[in-house]
Amino acid sequence: MSQYIGLFNATRIPEVGKDRIFRDSSRRHVLIMRNGNFYVFDVLDKDGNILPPADILACMTYVLNDSVPAAKYPLGVLTSEERDSWARTRKYLENSGNAESLNLIDSAILNLVLDDVSIGEDIYLMLRNFLHSDGSNRWFDKSFSLIVAKDGTAAVNFEHSWGDGVAILRYFQDIYKDTTTNPYVDTDTKPSGCDPRNIVRKLDFILDDKAKCAVTEAKKNYEDIYKNLCIDYVRFPEYGRKICKIHQVSPDSIMQLGFQVAFHRLHGKYVSTYESCSTAAFKHGRTETMRPCTTATKEFCEALNSRGQNSNQELKAMLRKCSQVHGNLTKEAALGQGFDRHLFALRTLAEKNGGKMPALFEDPAYKAINHNILSTSSLTSTAVMAGGFGPVVKDGFGVAYTILDDMLGAVATSYLPHQDSKAFIENLKFAFQKIFDILNTVD
Repeated sequence: MSQYIGLFNATRIPEVGKDRIFRDSSRRHVLIMRNGNFYVFDVLDKDGNILPPADILACMTYVLNDSVPAAKYPLGVLTSEERDSWARTRKYLENSGNAESLNLIDSAILNLVLDDVSIGEDIYLMLRNFLHSDGSNRWFDKSFSLIVAKDGTAAVNFEHSWGDGVAILRYFQDIYKDTTTNPYVDTDTKPSGCDPRNIVRKLDFILDDKAKCAVTEAKKNYEDIYKNLCIDYVRFPEYGRKICKIHQVSPDSIMQLGFQVAFHRLHGKYVSTYESCSTAAFKHGRTETMRPCTTATKEFCEALNSRGQNSNQELKAMLRKCSQVHGNLTKEAALGQGFDRHLFALRTLAEKNGGKMPALFEDPAYKAINHNILSTSSLTSTAVMAGGFGPVVKDGFGVAYTILDDMLGAVATSYLPHQDSKAFIENLKFAFQKIFDILNTVD
């Protein structure tokens, strides 16, 4: 697939006005982050072969045992800044003698982040640590970072401009399979006798007062954002793909219908809803928008939430209609027959050409549908416990969901005080329970 080229040796470089994607497949080193410090060492030989696992383990052990204190001015938090601001700061850092170190970060095969935190069974800690943390031990511009907590809990945090979930999921599943069925190392593996001091390089940066102030300001700005981020989740272990198939409804349509019911119960209205639909079947395909808020879901929400006179059999028929409509829209989007990307391209061309913007793009309805209050996306695999992302608008929800054979799950994020994820999840629990009660009604 065309997106796989973006996985390794790649970084999003901030530039004023428009960022660019940087790739250098000739480099053989990885980047390790720990306590806000940066380390690099080669993991491939000159022919592109992976070095002996015991040698890599020796280098990793060296990094873990390094007694250097946590970075007082962790540069990684700068990658959380507004892009033009970060672009100017990065240019200043490059001109201050840090260009080589920044290039080693950008060109690294991947970024392995070692966090000195144990996740345990704390789902909320897991979601917050892997989604955002405090930014001091992150480099959000890397194509992806493999984050490993102190107790071995691992996650991938990835930058979205170069590719989509399908590419990351393939990587995630392959790594999960290899490490669980055919691991290169185990608890009995010992580091080799190589001298890591001659292999591992700690990156040092030249920081003057201006650069230090930029880091301090970035930390404050980022803290202001994530402290207002509300996160909650729900798991329904008794329901999943199997029961949906028994009742001949699409599991994805059931999830999306649940989101509509929950939001309608919470606010009594319907809003622009975005569902990501992969178009990876096409060469260089990315995504198309599927619009799951339909007249069919509106009718079901009003019938269910109004506590009217509709019988469960009538509601079940409406539910199946929702599934049918949803399935048709999904098929159209996957086959390139959606409208969002097409109109986006036309609008972008109109902006580049200058002059008066076509009336369609100034229409309040067009502006409303592009203000996605409910932004949703699924990432389903037995190798993935959960996923998450932030809202795309300040007054919206970011809803990541999972559909397994015997479990449905969702993680919702929002910014206080504009929206409340905990209230949304409570209503989502109600919605799922009602939907499956209706499905279990005898025809």
